[in-house]
Amino acid sequence: MQKIFVQTINDMRGLINKWSASSANSSDEPAKILLAVSGGVDSMSMASLFAENFPHDSFAVAHCNFNLRGKESDADEALVRKWTSENKVAFHVVSFDTKAFAAENGVSIEMAARELRYRWFSRLCVENGYPAVAVAHNANDNAETLMLNLLRGSGINGLSGMSQVSDLPYAVSEGQKLVRPLLGFTRKQIEGYAFANRVGYREDHTNSESEYKRNRIRNEVFPVFEKINPSAVRTINREMGYYAEAAGIVEDYCRALVPSLMKKEEDGRVCILLDRLMDQKYWKYLLYHMLEPYGFSSPVLASVEDLLSSDRTLSGKSFRSDTHVLLTERDRLIVMSGEIRPYSPELVHESFIPVRGAGKYCVNGVRFTVEIIDRTPDMVLKQPEGTVILDADKVSMPFVCRTWRNGDWMVPYGMKGKKKISDLFADLKYGHKEKSEAVMIVDCSGEYAEKQRVAGVLGVRIDDRCKVGKDTVRIIRLSIKE
Repeated sequence: MQKIFVQTINDMRGLINKWSASSANSSDEPAKILLAVSGGVDSMSMASLFAENFPHDSFAVAHCNFNLRGKESDADEALVRKWTSENKVAFHVVSFDTKAFAAENGVSIEMAARELRYRWFSRLCVENGYPAVAVAHNANDNAETLMLNLLRGSGINGLSGMSQVSDLPYAVSEGQKLVRPLLGFTRKQIEGYAFANRVGYREDHTNSESEYKRNRIRNEVFPVFEKINPSAVRTINREMGYYAEAAGIVEDYCRALVPSLMKKEEDGRVCILLDRLMDQKYWKYLLYHMLEPYGFSSPVLASVEDLLSSDRTLSGKSFRSDTHVLLTERDRLIVMSGEIRPYSPELVHESFIPVRGAGKYCVNGVRFTVEIIDRTPDMVLKQPEGTVILDADKVSMPFVCRTWRNGDWMVPYGMKGKKKISDLFADLKYGHKEKSEAVMIVDCSGEYAEKQRVAGVLGVRIDDRCKVGKDTVRIIRLSIKE
């Protein structure tokens, strides 16, 4: 394992020196790599392999304390600090309030931790001249990533998994690289190395829990795969290598055709010429290739494909991502920026707002606030008029607030049957003005994305599936402001 590891690092250093924007690095002056070390078996083994095989001044260690496991998080930091002191390796450490960052930005704990650590790594690289960050992702992580990509929908590039050298996420400077020197080793190989070499590490008890998607795949799905094929991880990693080559072939094919199918206007809009697109044998993947960079999800792309394949009227339809809107015309598709900010006087007539987190918003002249709060045992669930609450784990961020559309429906709180919103309006004795001002709360994830089942009517009713129950941990509260 050590021989292969050393060769891998030397190969990576050559690539880093070639790609790095820093003129200080050259092929005869090895790049100084920053190691991301959590204290777990993977990253501590990576640190140990570096210490055994390279000068201790040729790398440094960075540790993030995310403050998610109390004393256990502090013990992880203490272990890494002690190791760097004993091995005379430069040490960087930072402490994050990860839960607060997640709540403020309306993202999951996983995504919050990812953004926080990579932004910090990037700043360290700028401040200390490190051209690359090494993380301890292994072959098992790579196989798990493939499964996650398949579930969320990521095209052929998602089938390629992770690469050994890539651009650093959230980089604040060009040329910064992320390297994965353990990607060719399985978790069992790494654990075997740690045991044989008496590498000290700490076990994160949350790894055995299945709260997060990756852990669920690791703990519940892969054991089944390994019963079918004991070499499942190695087999999947080998296949991903073939997928990566296939993705390169597909990329070349798309790159050759797209200029004749898509053009950019001076005002920044992008036009896709439908007559040319539909003449192509593989038009569906070409459409995916052109629209995926603008953030359109798989369910939305499937709806666009269905529309183009049907005999329905094409013109006048619209589809949205978090950042862009796709408009349909008789002979073309138009992609334009659709980013909408929280409330400001200029946006009072907007009919569609993505809600990415807590804050003040306005849809079609209706102003409201969004709060994300923890459920407490003594919390009073009955809300004043104009306020609704939802279980935050049953409505995915970002969700959308928009005006009513014909066909919208929900299962009102406490009921079992489906009810059209138009019928709800009739029960409420709404006139034209009240209907036009009504705001729908729409969950854009999974099966609810395209079926016009709304999560609620702002200030009026919520769907029964989104109700706050005894197991609710966090609450989304939406309150209309006069």
